[in-house]
Amino acid sequence: MSPVVARQSQQRVLAVDPGLTRCGFAVVDMSAQRTGTFVHVQVSGTRAHEALEHRVLSIMRAAEELMDRFRPDVVAVERVFAQNNAPTVVGTAQATGVVIAAAAARGIPVAWHTPSEVKAAVTGDGSADKESVNRMVVRILRLDAPPRPADAADALALAVCHGWRGGMAGVNAAERTSTHSGSRPMQTRRGAALTPAQQAWRRAETASRAPGATAPRASGTAASRAPGAATGTRGRRGRVS
Repeated sequence: MSPVVARQSQQRVLAVDPGLTRCGFAVVDMSAQRTGTFVHVQVSGTRAHEALEHRVLSIMRAAEELMDRFRPDVVAVERVFAQNNAPTVVGTAQATGVVIAAAAARGIPVAWHTPSEVKAAVTGDGSADKESVNRMVVRILRLDAPPRPADAADALALAVCHGWRGGMAGVNAAERTSTHSGSRPMQTRRGAALTPAQQAWRRAETASRAPGATAPRASGTAASRAPGAATGTRGRRGRVS
């Protein structure tokens, strides 16, 4: 199979758990049959005493480097919600803004998923705890252990969520989402931003759901080593059997 055909039969997801202090990034390849392959994970951080503009720039550069290096088909971002800690949610929104701007500059569609959507997709329970989510991510991607710190594991779960929710389900979700007071939802037609590769992936996914096709099952046997630090890249392919 040629590299072009192989790439069209899968979708590369760059998932982002946004934050200024710690921003988790994960790259996962999801096939049309919804098997997952771990590619890369890292956490990029900044220090609270740094000037805000430098912190934001650092996150933006990290996102740009990963997009240019791994060339994802879609960027999946955890959706921001208002919290009691205003500085935290503002910082999260600032990190989110530069990430989606970097994606837009490269013509990469952005998908949005809530924490409960991630939990439900990965474990079947929208209120599952982090330990349960991490266990399932390890099984799905056939890792030896969940990556550390938690931001890296959260980003991997987000990537799996996007692949398992139908691949394109979250794309253009901003058309019905307002992230801050006074914002205007996007009016783009759903699916209009899909690239040719993503459209091919969607067709392959639809074909895999045809009568007689079987869904993949997670294996409990670890076959691919997960990074134990803040950064890691695939050494061996770890597909779900």
